[in-house]
Amino acid sequence: MSFPKRSTGVADGYEMVRAAMIDRLRNHYHIADTAVLDVMANLPRHEFVPEALKAQAYKDNALPIAGGQTISQPFIVARMTELLELKGTEKILEIGAGTGYQTAILASLARKVFAIERLPNLAAEAEQRLRNLGFRNVTLKAGDGTAGWDVYHPFDAMLVAAGGPSIPEPLVRQLKVGGRLVIPIGEGQRSQNLIRVTRTAAGYTQENFGPCAFVPLIGKHGWAAE
Repeated sequence: MSFPKRSTGVADGYEMVRAAMIDRLRNHYHIADTAVLDVMANLPRHEFVPEALKAQAYKDNALPIAGGQTISQPFIVARMTELLELKGTEKILEIGAGTGYQTAILASLARKVFAIERLPNLAAEAEQRLRNLGFRNVTLKAGDGTAGWDVYHPFDAMLVAAGGPSIPEPLVRQLKVGGRLVIPIGEGQRSQNLIRVTRTAAGYTQENFGPCAFVPLIGKHGWAAE
């Protein structure tokens, strides 16, 4: 599946900085999944950040959005997506939709995305933004993402864009055998390790892909709200 409205070469004033972002992902961070790189090369990240930060949209860092949340660094977006090893036929659950940038990337690479955002205002804005950009394979709601979305399970893949203290049991239970869950996990709220969980018939396995830093995963099976 490809991004619905834009194609390579469409002029929007951000071509050079977007190309530089892709070069950095490929050559510095060694992102090797060409499908992920192609989607990010054509997706207007500047449309997912606050107006005052549009000039920084393609820089190599996270940016603040409403509600004390962030839009993740381009590298971590690419890395988490790459770790899912998507083939285009998957049904995905995303936790922490934010402004919808990661959601749009997943929707461009998979059959269907179910996304949950804890903050209702962010959820409503992301839903409208994705619809305006032509995405029709996303279902998004406001709610506690740590509980998953039981009515639509099992999922082929899951991506959690917030850091939790442990792997939420409902998410593992709602994952297909053979499915992958990518999630930041850490003992504190300020730093985590990026973990890939693979569901097996007997339970699940874990792989650690190194340190990362996300906003806390708030919910019944995550951190308590302050």
